[in-house]
This record gives sequence, C-alpha cells and structure tokens, in this order.
Amino acid sequence: MKKRNDLWKTVSLVILSAMLVAGCSKGESASETAPASVLKDGKYDPPMTITIAKQQDENAGKYINGETLNDNVLTRWGEQNLGIKIQTTLLGGDASQYNTKLRLALTGSEKLPDVLPVYDTMLVNDLIESGQVKEITEDISTYMPDRLKEIYKQYPTTFNPVVRDGKVYGMAIAPNLTEGEVMLIRQDWLDQLNLKAPTTIEEFEQVIAAFSNEDPDGNGKKDTYGFTFSGKDSYNTGWVSDPVMIFSAYTGKHLPRQWHNDNGKLTYGSVAAGNKEALVKLRDWYAKGYLNKELATQGAWDALSDFTEGKAGIIIGRPWLYDSVKDVEKNVEGAKISAYPTIQGVNGDKTYQSAQLNDGVFMFNKDFQNMEAFFLYYDKMYDAAFSTGDFKYGYAQGYDYDIVNDEVTFDPTKFNKPLEAIQGVGKMAFTKNTPSVDGPGQSYYDLANGVKADTGVLIQSASKDQTTQDGYQISYENKDVLLPNAFNGPPTPTMQNVWEQLTTMEQETFTKIIYGNEPLEAFDTFVTQWHEKGGDTVIEEVNEWYNQASETDVMTLMNLK
Repeated sequence: MKKRNDLWKTVSLVILSAMLVAGCSKGESASETAPASVLKDGKYDPPMTITIAKQQDENAGKYINGETLNDNVLTRWGEQNLGIKIQTTLLGGDASQYNTKLRLALTGSEKLPDVLPVYDTMLVNDLIESGQVKEITEDISTYMPDRLKEIYKQYPTTFNPVVRDGKVYGMAIAPNLTEGEVMLIRQDWLDQLNLKAPTTIEEFEQVIAAFSNEDPDGNGKKDTYGFTFSGKDSYNTGWVSDPVMIFSAYTGKHLPRQWHNDNGKLTYGSVAAGNKEALVKLRDWYAKGYLNKELATQGAWDALSDFTEGKAGIIIGRPWLYDSVKDVEKNVEGAKISAYPTIQGVNGDKTYQSAQLNDGVFMFNKDFQNMEAFFLYYDKMYDAAFSTGDFKYGYAQGYDYDIVNDEVTFDPTKFNKPLEAIQGVGKMAFTKNTPSVDGPGQSYYDLANGVKADTGVLIQSASKDQTTQDGYQISYENKDVLLPNAFNGPPTPTMQNVWEQLTTMEQETFTKIIYGNEPLEAFDTFVTQWHEKGGDTVIEEVNEWYNQASETDVMTLMNLK
C-alpha cells in the first residue's frame, strides 16, 4: 500500500509540475496557479491554498481576539504546521442562502471552490449530473488515511447518495452514529407524587396524568401538565421535543416520516398500521389535558419552553438537551431533572428513534488536484476526536480548553483568561460540527464503568453535568434502538411532484385527529389517499434507487473493505 501511495504522490507531483511549467490554467483553481508545493515531513512548501465553501453555522461565526473567517487560530495553525491555507470563497448564512449560492456557482456565475460541503440531497444529485464535481473513487483508495478508512468502513450507506454508475463523487462529512434520545423528567415531581419513572405506555400515561392532575409543584393550582413535544413540522423531530417514542410503541421500527428497510424493501413509516393506535392514545391524552395545548404550532425549540418554565414534566431529546432546559433548576426552587431511557413498546420490545450518520457530504471541484492535501488536513481535524497530536485536548488552548494549574479544563469560566462560553474552534474548519468517533456516547459509558478520564475526550465528557453524563450513558446502552433513514438519496421524480402534498396531508390528518377535529377513521382515509395520490409510485422509485445504489460494490473499489 505504501508503494502505491508513493507512486501516486510521484505521479501527482509530476502532473502538477508539468501543468505549471506549461502555464496551464485549467479550471483556474487557486491551488493550480500557486507555485508548486511539495509535501515534505508532513508540510507543504511553499504553502498551498485550498478554497472552500461554507454554510455558516450559528456558532461558527463567533471569533475572539479580533479573528475572522479567513484569519483565525485554526487557519493560522494549518498554514504554519501543514503548509495549507484554508480560504473560504463561498459563504452562505443559512441553508437556503448557501444552497442558492452553490446553485449559482453551478451555473458558472460564481466559481466553485475546491471543497464543497453539500447538505441538500437534490443539490448533490445536480452537482453530479452537472459534471462539475470530481470523481474520487481512486482518491479515497489512495489518499484516505487508514484511521479514517476504519471510520468510513462502518458507514457504507453514507456513500449511496454520491454513487453514479459505480463511481463515487463525494464522501460523508465526519460519519458517526449520533446519540440517542432520552426522557428528561422532573425528578422532584416524581418524588413529590411517590411515582417511578415510566417504562411502559401504561406507566407513562399514569405519570403524565398525575403530573396534570395532582399538583406536582404544590402551588395549589392546576397549572401543570405531563408531556411537551413539537407537532408543528413532523411527529418525528429526530432530536428534541420528539414524540416519536409514542408512535414507535405501536409501530416498532416503522417511524413516521422515515423509510425502513423491511426485509430488503424500503417502506414508509407514516402509513404503517400502528400509527392509528398511537393517534388514538395521543388524542385521548390531548383531550384530558396531558399534552401541550399548542403542540401543533410549536417547533422543537418552542416546545421546550414550558418545561423550562416549570409547567411540563416530561420532554424527550438528545442528552445535551439538558443544557437547554436546566434553567428550571435555577428558576424553580427544588426542581430537579433526571434522565431516563425511553419506554418500551406495547409488545414489550423497545421503542425506536431516528438516527443520523452524517451531516452532508464533501464534494470537490472537478479541477481540484490536491486530494492528498485535503486528506492530510481532514485527518488532523480528527486528532481532537482521537485525543492525539496537536489537538489531543482540543483545537486551541484558551479557546475550547485551557490548562490551569497543570489541569486540563473545559470550563470557560476557569480559563486563564475566562470566557463566557467555549469557542467552537472545530466549527471554524470546513465542517459544521467537530468530527467525533464517540458514537452514541462511548466515552460517557466508559467513565460510568470506571475508566479514568486521562484523554481529552474523556476529560471533556467528565466535565459535563451529571444529568448529561447519565443521558449519554443511557444513549450508549440503548444504541440498538437508533435507526438511520434507509432512504438518503435525492427526491425521486414523483417525489418532486407530490411529496409536499403528501406530507402536508399527513401532518394535517395526524394533527386533526389528535386535536379531535377529525374521527379516528381519518387515518384510514389518509393511508388510502396517500397510496393513490402518488405514494405507491414513490415507493417503487425509492426501491429502484436503493437497488441501483447497491448494484456496485464501491466499498471494495475504495479499498474500504
């Protein structure tokens, strides 16, 4: 393998040198117009520039010490240590604006950067069809470092959206099985009413009934209720304020708004039979005042406000949600939140949740000639995840960690120069989120089982609130309930015409049933109409895509087996 890498390095250098000598300006890539850069001892000399596109995450635009997007502690580190300067040349403030800018670049009105993080599956498809992005099958085989190959081997389905005719045109951004959801419950309410955390649908109902009717806050008023969640956009938010546990209790792995591989055939969860029983239960709870009365108009973040204000007793979300609702423990005397696993289904099996394996894909300008440099930089970004190299504790001392009195700390208020909040240095790179290999919470599970916090990742995990740690431990112990969406391709032809209509019909039907504005039989009517109005054709097209995506063994072609 080393000989092969050496051969490719030599061939790439010869090609690049020849292009420069000949004054070649193919693609006008920044890296091609720069003087020839040679990789020696892990650093390019003279430094090269890799241009990138970036969708600016809300937490990634915050800099300290007068730093900027293209001149900050991380960009300077890359230039000084790797001889690679990262320059953002296409910037979008949110998903819509970012996608618009990429589409404009696709038409030639704006130059495509060398590296393109893409988060929209339709745009991924259009970029491939345009011929403007690079096929990287051999590049992955040749240049991807071994430790990254071990990661990508675990997530073969993440390549499905970027495979055409047996060729690979992109790769998932930092694939990693996300953390699962937990129930956050007002422990003081449970204690006040002498209740235990629910483990079944019957126990769940008893608890939310008590939280609604038995004055758990002891103020003598009927001003509390059991369960807060969002029903505004979908009854499967996949992250916070999520009611999908209730649906899964009756449908198992067939989750609303999600595709499931059921013995080789992809099926759509929203039309599964058990949804009707879930809606019966939610309708009953809504009528009895156990649920948020405004659930249909509240987004995921809106729905947690009642919990934070001490009005609701249960909310479901990823373990880090505790950080967003823990103010109730400051605002309400005696308030205490505990984390618990989600309940079991009605048949005794577990309930299931949506899972995410990656956030978008990397694609590359077809004229980009420095994939080896990209992988060198990308691999270094993983040092923080592996607790190795320059980033063994974090990306930058005084930004996302500090060392005070010989102790590593992730508490920004204890830094040598205290900060109000950790600076997300990892978000300054070309990924929106810092790469992780911790899965659903391996480090928290290890800590709970006595492993010493002697690496950057473990120290950081140990620095979290105990309730957050408990939540991640639960997440890891129940990682088998996480279900990635089996369909991650571009919208099919029929989807492009009818999917919005079908999902709107689904959302309105579910909400009207819960609110008691439609009879329970409305679900049966919805299922019939869903199939008749294009759903059956969508199922056929989705399965056709899935079969085509699986035709060629690209994992072997990329040397990922």
